[in-house]
Amino acid sequence: MSETIIHCLKESVSRYPDSEAVVYKDQRITYKQLWSMVCSVVNYLHGQGMKKGDRVGLLIENSPEYIAVYYGALSAGGVVVGLNTTAKASDLINWLEHCDARFLFSSINHPEFNEITKNCTYQLNVIGIGEYLNDQKSTCDLWSEIVDKSLLELDMTMLADMMSPATIIYTSGTTGSPKGVTLSHRNLISNTRSIIEYLGLSSKDSIVSVLPFYYSYGNSVMHTHLAVGGRLVLENSFVYPHKVLEKIVQERVTGFSGVPSLYSLLLSRTKLKEYDFSKVRYMTQAGGAMAPASIIRLLEEIPTVNFYVMYGQTEGTARLSYLPPKNLIEKMGSIGKAIPGVTLEIHDENNNICPPGVTGEICANGDNIMIGYWNSPDETRKVIVDSWLKTGDLAHYDEDGFLYIDGRSSDMIKTGANRISPKEIEEVIAHLVEVEEVAVVGVPDEILGQVIKAVIVPTSKNALEKKTVQAHCRKNLSLYKIPKIIEFTNELPKTSSGKVKRYLLQNNN
Repeated sequence: MSETIIHCLKESVSRYPDSEAVVYKDQRITYKQLWSMVCSVVNYLHGQGMKKGDRVGLLIENSPEYIAVYYGALSAGGVVVGLNTTAKASDLINWLEHCDARFLFSSINHPEFNEITKNCTYQLNVIGIGEYLNDQKSTCDLWSEIVDKSLLELDMTMLADMMSPATIIYTSGTTGSPKGVTLSHRNLISNTRSIIEYLGLSSKDSIVSVLPFYYSYGNSVMHTHLAVGGRLVLENSFVYPHKVLEKIVQERVTGFSGVPSLYSLLLSRTKLKEYDFSKVRYMTQAGGAMAPASIIRLLEEIPTVNFYVMYGQTEGTARLSYLPPKNLIEKMGSIGKAIPGVTLEIHDENNNICPPGVTGEICANGDNIMIGYWNSPDETRKVIVDSWLKTGDLAHYDEDGFLYIDGRSSDMIKTGANRISPKEIEEVIAHLVEVEEVAVVGVPDEILGQVIKAVIVPTSKNALEKKTVQAHCRKNLSLYKIPKIIEFTNELPKTSSGKVKRYLLQNNN
């Protein structure tokens, strides 16, 4: 069998059994201890009659348990479904039902835990992680009961082949048609190898990981460091950014990965020059465009660090291109060139390759390109054409072959690390009786890339207030889907065929 990320982890366990794999709160988990947890998950799932290809949901914050369940589910032949821990029960249930998940490992104290277990429409095997609060009673199997610290070997004959699904990542969809990006074992290992290569990662590397593992960016941080025998220092809160910086210094880590909003917080709320970053070899940035002024300021604050600007999509497993630090100043604003093993081309509307300076759609080809959207062949055919992924991002090359993003060809909103369908938010707002029409768009934002804007035509003048819309959205949408900007208008701009001209709504007044 070809090598997978499971084999990479097992190799790290063999080579570095007593080295730290994960640091979490007051826990320091060695590779040998982590592997024992993985084996426990496999043993439990097999004991529950798990079949190859069964889907296993994870509703857990970054933790040793998350990693153990992820690798354990894959080792048992399952398909991992990492769930957004900030999502509402309606989203979570919709995703679980859409992929027909058989198992769910969830934090017992997740705010949506009871709603999920009560309202899921089919039999879901739930494993609770953590301790019940107050007088709660156990209604599911508990993590503490399935972990056997003596297990060190497992039967990997159930492990699926390289082309089989390994994980499903839901990027949007609360209204009946979720979009679950399905990645194979080959997708994961190819992207992992590519990232390791251009970052030059080794067992000497460690990272303070603040990005959720249920996102492709955070997921890649997890896989790459465990594959080389490195160390993951988990920090799930960015409320106090100075504490994250203290951990970077205290743990003497060599790397840090973030999205533009995280770097903005570091620059605005901390004094970076007061910290010792001498051990930090590199920093990476993806999840949207970071303002050149912010990059320059960061380099002024930490001149010794190698800063990588990167670009990717969940459909490309994680990463599609990167800008080497040596080209950062000269090519400021560029997303660089394709990562090893990936081919990127700019295509026009007739699928012809665009010459330098001409804007077209970024199309990607490589072993990292997703299998497709789970149980959505029609949606898959729209974005994968002749083995090329149509990213929906518009860009151009310069004369040296460096890529520059010019915009989006689709209506999807990308805010921070989230991709959101405007239709989801529009349908929620449209439930208000005072709303005649509504259109939702993304508008440029220096920190998040885009923020959500809702433009509403009320049924009558003064029939609706912003606070009413906001309260309704807070009740029915996940926090990251709530519009930051709400405007009222007499009518929406439309084409002759009645289609809303969204681009005319994207100015941020």
